[in-house]
Amino acid sequence: MGCQIRKFFSWLLLIGAITIFVLIGLGILDAPHAVAAIRQLEESPNQIVYQSRQSLKDQHDHTWQTVAFKRTLPDGNSSFELRLVGFPDMVAIDHSQPLTLTTSLGKTLIAADTSEKIFTDGSQPQPNVGQYDLQPVLSELQAEIPLQISLPTVKDDAISLSIPPALVTEWQTVANY
Repeated sequence: MGCQIRKFFSWLLLIGAITIFVLIGLGILDAPHAVAAIRQLEESPNQIVYQSRQSLKDQHDHTWQTVAFKRTLPDGNSSFELRLVGFPDMVAIDHSQPLTLTTSLGKTLIAADTSEKIFTDGSQPQPNVGQYDLQPVLSELQAEIPLQISLPTVKDDAISLSIPPALVTEWQTVANY
């Protein structure tokens, strides 16, 4: 009797494990993806900013805040930029160099540094903050292809940030507002 019960539970465990593996394989038991938290801010009458914020780790395990934003001006013109913010005194970004974006397929894109737009009072950009114009390269980013960002620094090697496909999708959503 005890042997039959043990055999029954062994079969039940095996069938349960197979069912779970099949459901995972079909994607039914996948963990849900993070929902984009896109913010809308009214900077002034008829000037709207839509933004996506995410934290990413670089190759040195330092955290960077990424802020992709679309600014719509009262005249109807808009821009789409990426701001990267590291911890103060950890790195000095070389603002004379562009941001390099490389897809996992080896395609390289360049985004111009627009950090001077951050500080409108004429002061110099903070060394740990960089801003880049993504508008010209946005149409070439494919959401399903992972992206690597190379951020030039003054002293050390470039900072490398891996951009997951879900974040590229989020950026494209912001750009389409």
